[in-house]
Amino acid sequence: MRMEKRVVLIEELNPTFLFTWKGTRWQGEDAPHSHDHLEIAFIMSGHGRYYIEGRLYEVCEGDLLVLNPGMAHQARLLPGSEIPSTEFFVGFSDLQFRGYPYNYLPLPGDKPILHTEGELRQKLFKLCASMETENAVCREGRYFMLKAYLMQMILFVAREQCEPIENQGGRAFESANRKYVVEQIIDYLEDHYNEKISLDQIAANMYFSPYYISKIFKSETGDTLIRHLINLRLERAKELLGQGGTGSIQEVAAAVGYEDAYHFSKLFKKRYGISPSQAKGERP
Repeated sequence: MRMEKRVVLIEELNPTFLFTWKGTRWQGEDAPHSHDHLEIAFIMSGHGRYYIEGRLYEVCEGDLLVLNPGMAHQARLLPGSEIPSTEFFVGFSDLQFRGYPYNYLPLPGDKPILHTEGELRQKLFKLCASMETENAVCREGRYFMLKAYLMQMILFVAREQCEPIENQGGRAFESANRKYVVEQIIDYLEDHYNEKISLDQIAANMYFSPYYISKIFKSETGDTLIRHLINLRLERAKELLGQGGTGSIQEVAAAVGYEDAYHFSKLFKKRYGISPSQAKGERP
């Protein structure tokens, strides 16, 4: 059955922020429980299960759970999963949507889970990171900054009510969104290839998980992110060596992000079939 479009209207957006919590779920909860406040749980990575109002749901990276007051829920581990879920919780109260009970945040189809993707997912990752950073420091106006981030999160969820969220059946994310993210990654690599770069660092800068970054990069380019970085560094090194100059191989290696000149030389010879010294025109 096709879901009818509807517009969720906010009577007044002035929520009371209560708390945030981030953690990795290494064990399930003993029994279902409920709260007298609202909770939003964003799955930042991994896989898990939630027992909500008598029904079992599998959750994974990018899923947003809305746990309204009185809603019985219980976190469980997903059997056989090697990647437990890392979850970001936000607790709040004092919310009113037109046509709904006080302190009730609706989702499409009145289901407790929203499967996010593309731009919405990236925005939620960014908001969670901002709230985590703000929560870690005691600066003037901390509560109001957290409340402001919470209001953005609520608005993003509310805007999803204007269009039906169709089940993609495991298909790939929209190509336009994926290409945009990959273009941003490539731009980042070109600007920072001569620095120490890790997959975790790139993911943090993009507000995505390392797993997601690796997956979409390989899907869009046909190459792994690390291999792309290596090729970029070696191309830059070849350009430097071709320009001549008095710099040593060690200096060229350092200029493209390699501290170990021997390791750099092995990679270079494997890629181009000649050593860096030969590319520079030096006699063997």
